[in-house]
Amino acid sequence: METKETERKMTLNDDIKHTKFMKFFSALFYACCSFFIIVVNKCILTQYKFPSFMFLGIGQMTATIIILFVAKMNKVVHFQDFDKSIPGKIFPLPLLYVGNHVTGLGGTKKLSLPMFTVLRKFTILLTMIMESRILRKTFPSSLVFSVLAIVLGALVAASSDLSFNAEGYTFVLLNDVFTAASGVYTKKKLGMEDLGKYGVLFYNAFIIIIPTVLVSAYTGDLQKALAFEGWLSFTFIFYFLLSCIMGFILMYSIILCSFYNTALTTTVVGAIKNVAVMYIGMFVGGDYIFSWTNFIGLNICISAGLMYSYITFSSSSSEANVKPSPDTTIHITDDHPENT
Repeated sequence: METKETERKMTLNDDIKHTKFMKFFSALFYACCSFFIIVVNKCILTQYKFPSFMFLGIGQMTATIIILFVAKMNKVVHFQDFDKSIPGKIFPLPLLYVGNHVTGLGGTKKLSLPMFTVLRKFTILLTMIMESRILRKTFPSSLVFSVLAIVLGALVAASSDLSFNAEGYTFVLLNDVFTAASGVYTKKKLGMEDLGKYGVLFYNAFIIIIPTVLVSAYTGDLQKALAFEGWLSFTFIFYFLLSCIMGFILMYSIILCSFYNTALTTTVVGAIKNVAVMYIGMFVGGDYIFSWTNFIGLNICISAGLMYSYITFSSSSSEANVKPSPDTTIHITDDHPENT
């Protein structure tokens, strides 16, 4: 009996270590992917002046469909075959998916990297609100205060943005709404065993790509993209294909992070990633205009984001020690300390 009990405890300890590792690894993987694709997209849309962020999004959807289809055919990944129940199971994720893509790429093109990442901080507040309304979750005062500090820093920085662009601000704020809603609903959809991580990714892109192409053609966006002179440049083609592949990898990293963490934690990881994006954006890209008010606001925002991240991951670590249940790697809709 003692031997079996010892083996059981060792198994639980291994599960705890694996869960904690996957929480951290999935978060780090998402942060790296998110940072890298912003830099690549910024290069395509500003340095090469590619005229269509929507076409770039279509390329990323196409890459997602092709990669997952080939992987499924070769039995590398498994998810439910398409049937009439799929649209109902996946809705409203496809709409949120395309909205997130289009507004995110539009904001990247219209704003400097630092201001883009600052305004993206509002996603944290929106995610908290949506989780409290849709998933009926509550949050400790320390997290609420840190979120308010993040928003305050964003407002201070944005108030002195010398490169103010109303269209860019609109794109990014809409992107915040789509990102927050997508995170919350993704967390709910991942609980469906038939779909799984890969099914959610594949059918998101599969359902929405044709309407997106039609909209792009109707608005003339598709024609501008196809007539772009940069297609003759090998370097541009390389960056474009890289962006398409990274679009798939980014979406997978978001799904993975949401699977092992909460929607709120996934959003927090984006704030950590923005530290690197913000400072690098001051020296590369050539579109950051320095002012002390803007700089102070940026640092208030980042400091609060780091504090928020520390509180969140500390709480997650405490939960793993108190509730060493292997179910935490499967039932992602279970309450976490940051949601209570």
